[in-house]
Amino acid sequence: MGEEIRTSSLGKTVLELEPGEKHLRDIRSDRATYLRDHAVMAVLGMGIVGMVLAFIGSDHVLIGSVGAVLALIVRGLWLYSEQMKFHWVLTNQRLVGPGGRQAYLLELDKARRLFGDIQLVTNGGDKHLIKHVANAEAVVAEIEAARAKRARRKGA
Repeated sequence: MGEEIRTSSLGKTVLELEPGEKHLRDIRSDRATYLRDHAVMAVLGMGIVGMVLAFIGSDHVLIGSVGAVLALIVRGLWLYSEQMKFHWVLTNQRLVGPGGRQAYLLELDKARRLFGDIQLVTNGGDKHLIKHVANAEAVVAEIEAARAKRARRKGA
């Protein structure tokens, strides 16, 4: 049988600092960014559904478009409290996220902004997404600076 995952730990970020490790920053989901992301998805969904329905000759373009917006509003409301609980912690050695996710700074290949999110790609190909981050460019710059400083200290 597979390893049992405790449900209580799936959404929590548990940080146990290693010797010499320092907490630099908490990276939390931002309410305004979350709402903006969902508004953009609603507008895009409305446009795409409307175009598809018009292309296939449906008489229900308006109803379908409004339905897409309503569906994305319901999705946003449903997931809001869960998404706002997630946070990541940047230390001078690694990024630690919810559910035991972590990425050591020296193993990061890329940290880049992806709309309102931050995508982390490790040298091994693992990908992590830090969702709905306010001022994502500044946070990416902070991660890059911590990685560069760590590389200088390790001589990598």
